Amino acid sequence: MFAKGAAVTALFEELAPKHYAMPDDKIGLQLGTLNKEIRHILVALDVTEAVVDEAISQGADLIIAHHAIIFRPLAHIQTDSPAGRLYEKLIKHDIAVYIAHTNLDVATGGVNDLLAAQLGLTDLTHLEDVHTEKLNKLVVFVPKTHHEAVQQALFNAGAGHIGHYSHCSFNLEGQGTFMPEDGAQPFIGAQGKFERVEEVRVETIVPEAAVRRTVQAMLKAHPYEEVAYDLYPLDLKGRVFGLGRVGKVPAPMTLAELAEAAKQAFDVPTVRVVGDLTRTVRKAAVLGGSGARYWKRAKFSGADVLITGDIDYHSAHDALADGMLIIDVGHNVEKIMKEGVAQYLRERFTQKRYTTTIQASAIDTEVFQFI
Repeated sequence: MFAKGAAVTALFEELAPKHYAMPDDKIGLQLGTLNKEIRHILVALDVTEAVVDEAISQGADLIIAHHAIIFRPLAHIQTDSPAGRLYEKLIKHDIAVYIAHTNLDVATGGVNDLLAAQLGLTDLTHLEDVHTEKLNKLVVFVPKTHHEAVQQALFNAGAGHIGHYSHCSFNLEGQGTFMPEDGAQPFIGAQGKFERVEEVRVETIVPEAAVRRTVQAMLKAHPYEEVAYDLYPLDLKGRVFGLGRVGKVPAPMTLAELAEAAKQAFDVPTVRVVGDLTRTVRKAAVLGGSGARYWKRAKFSGADVLITGDIDYHSAHDALADGMLIIDVGHNVEKIMKEGVAQYLRERFTQKRYTTTIQASAIDTEVFQFI
């Protein structure tokens, strides 16, 4: 069974919910429709004409990309311009384009976690906290015969996490009463007859991003025609999500040695380095994309070096004057998200028994040549 477009994005947004994105970030469906079956997905860093041709050759219905194809309001779409030609080709071949940018940067298992893992960083913290998870309390009343099944469905959907603990719930036995009226098709009892049923009140914590799928899972597992449940927000705060990662390098090394390690880890031919090449690095900050305005935060975090892309000349001078080391690995290292996202979707599709296939783009969209 092929996944519907809405099912694909729902599964993907379990990894990178839209509300993780920075304000005004251009994310979500940017072109085409998700109201169709998705047979094949291409995951790309950038949507260039070469990437679109690759998608066409593979018979892709959807491209999931990191960088937006529409940044500003469009005054026109002229099909003899590069952008217009790109849009025309996508529309003619019915290929939708879905963008996940800073929400994928922030996500656990997203771009920055992938970069940190590739460098072997440990004891990770965020470079900058940007989102605190909102929590809800879900209370549902379940007949004792289905207590375990409903509770497990809640946990499988993402409920019950408190700090480093999972499967958290409170369960209280009691009696539920009801009388099925005309038109009812009760699981227990009969129309017009007052019933008392041994039930369990189940309470658990549900993060904001998991509310919809948790309620759906609960309703599917619950035997009653009409399910009695409450859902209300809490003042308690959940997990904190952030941009960038800060962690210990595998072993102390010089800046020069770390620069070489970064070239190997990220498969880049060259890097730009700011600072004393002989200085020892024990702690590093990593941030996909442009990190020019984050070097002070990296220094404040205790990192010896910031590994990022697109450092401008003046920011590099400021960092150097303040004793902060920089390794500019280029913006294109975010290409690591291609296989990361593709693998995540393969695993989720296998769980759901979807036959939709996923491929990481083989096109190198690095715009710079190194000579």
